[in-house]
Amino acid sequence: MNPFFEPIIDGILTDGYGVTDNFLSPGEITALANRLHERRSAGQFRAAGIGNQSVIVENAIRGDEILWIDEATATPEEAAFLQRIAEFIQYVNQTCYLGLREFEFHYALYPAGTFYKRHLDQFRSDSRRKLSVICYLNTDWQETDGGQLAIYLPDQTGESEQQQKITPIGGRLVCFESGRLEHEVLPATRERLSITGWLKTS
Repeated sequence: MNPFFEPIIDGILTDGYGVTDNFLSPGEITALANRLHERRSAGQFRAAGIGNQSVIVENAIRGDEILWIDEATATPEEAAFLQRIAEFIQYVNQTCYLGLREFEFHYALYPAGTFYKRHLDQFRSDSRRKLSVICYLNTDWQETDGGQLAIYLPDQTGESEQQQKITPIGGRLVCFESGRLEHEVLPATRERLSITGWLKTS
């Protein structure tokens, strides 16, 4: 039993989403946040878009900037994070039999005041994304800073839903079913950092 992975699995099986804190240590948070800012200062980030076949930048829907993390060129900090994700995939496959085979992750930076309106992560034309994963890189984040992840949980009848807000505390990892739970990123009063990605079938 893994003390970091098991709460996530329990949450997904019970509610469709799971949360675990301290997935990253304070030192790892700082190192990855520094790497994010270095890459952004080097001009490697771009405005995030929407869609799959044809990606369109639409600031009225989302305002984050992203950079995909390439395993081949990953720094030691990035490689260590991806290795931990690979271990998580192995654990999920052993406990939930999801048949996950690959992953994709990017840095995400939300400037103050930006957001991502309610959406579903799984594309209509591509159902390979099974689990969405977000790991936060924020330091000393307060509830009043905003920027919560709002997940919409339907009841068993599908006639009503509950909104669950998750504060983007540094080191916290959130995982949920990509094709089931709609969610949004609420505006924050300060810059909001994360590594976001998907665990996929082949």
